Amino acid sequence: MDRKQKQVLRESATARFKKSNAVIVAEYRGLTVEELTQLRVSLRQASAEFRVIKNRIAKKAIGLEVQEMEGLSKALVGPVGVICAYGDSAQATKAALNFEKDHPNFKVTAGYMEDAALSKAQLQSIADLPSKEVLLGQLVGTLIAPHRGILGVLNGVNRNLVQVINAIKDKKTS
Repeated sequence: MDRKQKQVLRESATARFKKSNAVIVAEYRGLTVEELTQLRVSLRQASAEFRVIKNRIAKKAIGLEVQEMEGLSKALVGPVGVICAYGDSAQATKAALNFEKDHPNFKVTAGYMEDAALSKAQLQSIADLPSKEVLLGQLVGTLIAPHRGILGVLNGVNRNLVQVINAIKDKKTS
């Protein structure tokens, strides 16, 4: 591979790194083409992609163009692939770690998200979070709860008044 081809690959890797919300590094040694296709399909549903990029080219792209990802360079050792998440990074992390559970040859090693390098344990804690929609629902529920409580108290006063009036009416009629 000549220098121009390497430069094109580096520019492509740089564009992917800059465009992505999160980057996850994973070892894929021993996976079949069919298994890698399954991974790519599950990641595509989470707005992410899995690419095998030469470690040296990825390190050069990080070193020259995307210095904030410097902590990720240490994970680029051996046969590794890079998952670039373009949408919800938690969803892509969840998809990668779920794939890892079913395939022992696939190992997530490190990641990068929100200007910080992440270990596998940190990625696991992100994957354990509920989805964005569930969190928004919980937030709305928390915001509405005091209002519902006040509404219940106010309705209770009216209800009690009506019950007292009914009791007086029943007493007078009997």
